[in-house]
Amino acid sequence: MELHADPRRILPVTDPDGRELVLSCGAALFTLRTAIHALGFHPATTLLPSRADPDLLAVVRPLAERTPDPKIARLARAIPRRRTNRRPFRPTTIPRSTLTTLRHATELEHAWMPSLDAEQCRHLRDLTARARRDQLADPAFVAELGRWTQLGAGTRDGVPSYATVGAPADESWILQEFGGPAEGTRPAPLVVVIGSLTDDRLDRLQAGQALQRVLLTATAAGLAASFISPPIMVPSARAELRRLLGCGVWPQVLLRLGYGSPLPWIPRRPLEDVLLETLVSA
Repeated sequence: MELHADPRRILPVTDPDGRELVLSCGAALFTLRTAIHALGFHPATTLLPSRADPDLLAVVRPLAERTPDPKIARLARAIPRRRTNRRPFRPTTIPRSTLTTLRHATELEHAWMPSLDAEQCRHLRDLTARARRDQLADPAFVAELGRWTQLGAGTRDGVPSYATVGAPADESWILQEFGGPAEGTRPAPLVVVIGSLTDDRLDRLQAGQALQRVLLTATAAGLAASFISPPIMVPSARAELRRLLGCGVWPQVLLRLGYGSPLPWIPRRPLEDVLLETLVSA
């Protein structure tokens, strides 16, 4: 099986260099690997197999049958249950052991999850607010955001409005992500960074696989997750976030994790819409 990036689906304002596209393809690749493994096969995977075709991101060859690893099988069962939860989380603290498990999941996919102390979180809250204001001041971004969140009939691309019902409005969500004026009255969500040692295509692809392993690990542990996008998507804010981390890691994903309420299923693109061709050998 070959995994190809589709450059026609890049959001040109939000993702001009295709970084988010590669990350999302990496997440899909980890899901494919996990499903193959859970069926009892080894997913032998080659990343970026062709210099002549940069959009060919991976080739996966299911090999001889093997006994599935129970830990991978548990992640496979979490695939249909994973949701992006944009609503406020319950005031329940995540055990430290769970954070250790999530960090280990990141490292298994050759990415990193640097720690954030209280002071860094305070700076990150301010950075997120500034980055969000920069985005909303850009008419092209606002127009692209509208197209992605106001779905028309017959399309499964984007985020339907019911997925954001109950989510914090305007910039108040930023305070809810990191505590806000009422800090101390409820535990803030756990905020984690997934980063890579370089910012090249290979590391982005690996970071995408790490992202999906973290998301499925969190789902299996009963956690909900959503993305804090502004400080990652605004280039100047991302550079500032990298300096804030202080460990040389390139931030690829910023997540909030916590215990959330149940969410409705969100439509996915039909399988035939993402298949280039199917070959059956005799």
